[in-house]
Amino acid sequence: MLCDLCGKNPATVHLTEIIDEQMNELHLCEDCARKKSAAMEQQFGLSDLLAGMAEFDKSGGKELDTGVGVKCPRCGLTYADFKKIGRLGCGECYNAFRKYLAPLLKRIHGSTQHTGKSPVKVTKIMKKKIDLQELRNRLQKAIETEAFEEAAKLRDQIRELEKKENAA
Repeated sequence: MLCDLCGKNPATVHLTEIIDEQMNELHLCEDCARKKSAAMEQQFGLSDLLAGMAEFDKSGGKELDTGVGVKCPRCGLTYADFKKIGRLGCGECYNAFRKYLAPLLKRIHGSTQHTGKSPVKVTKIMKKKIDLQELRNRLQKAIETEAFEEAAKLRDQIRELEKKENAA
């Protein structure tokens, strides 16, 4: 499939535009997609979007505390600068602007906690380690409460898991 704009290069980027409730699909080459992206950024910048989302609450568009005067102690970025450029200066900015970023992140991502995916292999390894730690915690509690039969079963389960882990 060739690019819808230039008609020369293969289309590698596929966009769906919705304008006036009309859906249009665009199939673009990398160069045309880059130009289209730059045009969209000029028309409606990311920083404008973030600024708009940061200043108004959902419930009625009332202006909130805008964070005037809040500054990152490490890099010196102000919250007003963040709203202009749409990027934080360093990792400490998250702490400095926490009060203002939490609602913004919740609106954008639906949550303030990262809940992304992990690679399957890593997930399995982590699950085994968590299961093993859970068994050790239960063993410790069983010993403290003098439930020695339960402790012996847990000890055997732990040894079995450790054998499997060392064999792999």
